[in-house]
Amino acid sequence: MLDISPVLLLSSAIIFLLVVARLNSCLFVPLLKHMDDRAESIKNDLANAQSNGADVNGKLEEANNIIAEAKKEAAALREQAYTESKEVADAKLANAKDKLEAKSLNFIKELEAETKALKETLVAAMPQYNESLKAKISSI
Repeated sequence: MLDISPVLLLSSAIIFLLVVARLNSCLFVPLLKHMDDRAESIKNDLANAQSNGADVNGKLEEANNIIAEAKKEAAALREQAYTESKEVADAKLANAKDKLEAKSLNFIKELEAETKALKETLVAAMPQYNESLKAKISSI
């Protein structure tokens, strides 16, 4: 049924062992060495990071102090700018109100003059309107 050739079986086993030996020397040994070196490098970097942690905390505290001081200065500048702009806006508003008041008074005077002139024109044209009205009434 099954013919197993001992020569073929032995040659396959030898080739398999040669391939495993070659892979071990060319691939697995360098890969394991690289992994060990990387683990050692990570361990050293972690130790350095922990030793630098104190420096980072000091710099962070200093940065927070600078930011707090800058916020105080910004708030003072903002308040000063707000006050100055409010004063300028109030002055412009008062000036605009004065101009509008003057224009309003001038308009009222012109309106009163025009009203008076219109009344005088209507009073002067009253006899003519009366005659025209009498003519229309008589034609009806």
